[in-house]
Amino acid sequence: MLNLAHFLNVTAETKPDTTAVILDSVSMNYRDVASYARRVANVLRAKGIGQGDRVAMMLPNTPHFPIVYYGILHTGAVVVPVNVLYQEDEILHYLKDSGAKAFFAFRLFEETARKAYQAAPECEHFVVVSGMGDMSQPEVGDNFMALMIAVDDKFDTVQTMPDDTAVFLYTSGTTGAPKGAELTHFNMFFNAYYAARYIVRAQEGDVALVTLPLFHSFGQTCIMNASVIGGTTMTMLPRFETEKAMEVITRDGVTTLALVPTMYFFILDNENWEKYDFSKVRIAVSGGAPLPDEVHARFRERYGITLLEGYGLSETSPVASFTREGDEVRVGSIGKPIWGVDMRIMRDDGVFAEAGEVGEIVIRGHNVMKGYHNNPQATKSAIVDGWFHSGDVGRCDEDGYFYIIDRKKDLIIRGGMNIYPREIEEVLYRHPKVREASVVGIPDRARGEEVKVYASAREGEVLTAEELKVFLEERMARYKWPKEIEVMEELPKGPTGKILKRELKQRATGPA
Repeated sequence: MLNLAHFLNVTAETKPDTTAVILDSVSMNYRDVASYARRVANVLRAKGIGQGDRVAMMLPNTPHFPIVYYGILHTGAVVVPVNVLYQEDEILHYLKDSGAKAFFAFRLFEETARKAYQAAPECEHFVVVSGMGDMSQPEVGDNFMALMIAVDDKFDTVQTMPDDTAVFLYTSGTTGAPKGAELTHFNMFFNAYYAARYIVRAQEGDVALVTLPLFHSFGQTCIMNASVIGGTTMTMLPRFETEKAMEVITRDGVTTLALVPTMYFFILDNENWEKYDFSKVRIAVSGGAPLPDEVHARFRERYGITLLEGYGLSETSPVASFTREGDEVRVGSIGKPIWGVDMRIMRDDGVFAEAGEVGEIVIRGHNVMKGYHNNPQATKSAIVDGWFHSGDVGRCDEDGYFYIIDRKKDLIIRGGMNIYPREIEEVLYRHPKVREASVVGIPDRARGEEVKVYASAREGEVLTAEELKVFLEERMARYKWPKEIEVMEELPKGPTGKILKRELKQRATGPA
């Protein structure tokens, strides 16, 4: 048996009084978090949900997240985390594609989540989650706390096997809608175990800042699951705000930072930085996007801490490589493959590259997903002869350090969040006045990249940037909203009629 939820029970037994989570003035120890998680399991069982069923959750970084997450896992069901920034259509795709039978949604997002739930016929149960004292009845569905009070906390964890699916992590691509990467209990456990032991190196008294969204693989594995396995404390920040993050780091004596480069950039750019005490921070990890040399150097100069960079994808649980403490830090490198993982560079002709040659990063090992849910064709394309094809172009030096050079995928990384232009383009083409549309990434000093939209109007129509802005904002998560929109008479095309994104990118950024 290997059920990821088992490790919450273990920590609750060995360190019951250790603080598990802090959210401003509220804190809970491991005994209480584990107790609530088992109550969630009993609620789900009473609703007829069990092994192999899927349960969606749209929760921010509050104590509710680990409670519901591990409660779902206790029953042998599969967790389907939903991005809290999503709009109705985006949520609906998750519910329908996963076949979720139940949906936990935070009160703040209730209206949008409820509309998606009501449009998903297979989803039978809707639970509204709010503050621990809130007993008010939602318009549709059940109140979380009312359900908690009605059950006890005795629950025998379902015996799942290491290869049983634990989590669907949805990831987009250059074609089609987001796909659910099926991560097993062993995928998730071992990646978190490795993170606890070798990345954040969890030790007695550690406090980790939890501001990376827990619905995302980086925060979920490297912070939440690693903290639970290590028996350390998480101090939660539902939304990253620079000044607030620095206050929390000072107030709670944060020892462990795991952030995306944009967050480090904003911390370094804060003019009041001397007010805040970072003296207890002993390790700082960066991932999710390339770390600029400037940020690396400034952070070490100011705080005396060398940022350690890693690499991974939702499909790899996520960690595939990392610069471990004690290794030589090579600025710009994503480190070496973690234990038990092979990473190679594959040339376009399918042959593994020599040191220094450029090609696609391919990965195999205990961290690679089972496949994409209900999408065998996409799985077959992504995993070839046991190697997961990342879509990232890189090289490896003679000492085994890997470097990201470029992306094969049409992808924009804005502040550590992946944005696939195809998704935005498909929404644009639903606008009745749009004839053609294209989306490109443009450089941004703080966030790495921003989104720019180009569009042209159908014959006889007048199309404005403002109406496209409103159209997109009503249908897409905020982090996908474009910074710039330009309406052109006609988009540049090649001899086959294909829109020339390279020309549009050059138009946006100016001559090289």
